[in-house]
Amino acid sequence: MSSSLRRPKLGQHFLRDPRYVRKIVDALSVQPEDLLIEIGPGRGEITRILASKVHALTAIEIDPSLAALLRQEFHGNPKIEIFEGDILKADLGEICERHKREHCYVFGNLPYYITSPILHRLFAARAHIRHMTVLVQREVAERITSEPGLRNYGYLSVLAQCFSQPHIVFEIPPGAFAPPPEVYSALVDCRMVSRFPRWNDPSCTAFLSFARICFAQKRKNLLNNLLATYPQRQARQALEESGLKTNIRAEQLTLEQLANLFERLRLYNL
Repeated sequence: MSSSLRRPKLGQHFLRDPRYVRKIVDALSVQPEDLLIEIGPGRGEITRILASKVHALTAIEIDPSLAALLRQEFHGNPKIEIFEGDILKADLGEICERHKREHCYVFGNLPYYITSPILHRLFAARAHIRHMTVLVQREVAERITSEPGLRNYGYLSVLAQCFSQPHIVFEIPPGAFAPPPEVYSALVDCRMVSRFPRWNDPSCTAFLSFARICFAQKRKNLLNNLLATYPQRQARQALEESGLKTNIRAEQLTLEQLANLFERLRLYNL
């Protein structure tokens, strides 16, 4: 959602309505000592306000023309750093280290077409993020926050809820943007808390790979998805020992049930 009006291929829609700009700023739980990393600042509508509320702000903008405009406007402001580049390649740990901070607060107006890859990148950098608030397409927000048993519950729900406590703060209509998108947007707040603090990073990575297998084809039951990777005897045994029926679907399992199934299957292969 955050590129030039002349470059729709970058998927950017500028937030123009000052009422929603203020609502977003008021919704962010930033602290005066925070290092804030803003993804997709666009023309700086929110950047201007946030910079006065934090210790330092690094804005990451992929569009060279927008980055140049932002540099020109904020030249001489020691609190604001404009980084021209791709958030998918940015090193949040390095940015934190440069500002002598262990963690940062991330706010982003995420482009619709690469929302999922950006979220993957951010959650992979979770050790450097104390809190995250993102503006995304409403459908994606519903997937991030969905509960088991609901249609929108899937891999993205597991990813977000494994490492944070996400909730939708409010929705934003298309008319608040220029040009207006065809869909509603929503602000999602993520308090960064691990659901499974006993797991190390390799275990978390392995669990996410397992979750991908479970949700690979949502129309299939869980057993059929597991059989693409695991021997039938092991898959059936793990389901039985977990108290799960063989015709259950992945979307019906809680995060804890998925984790238990993952750990059982992992034990079989030690």
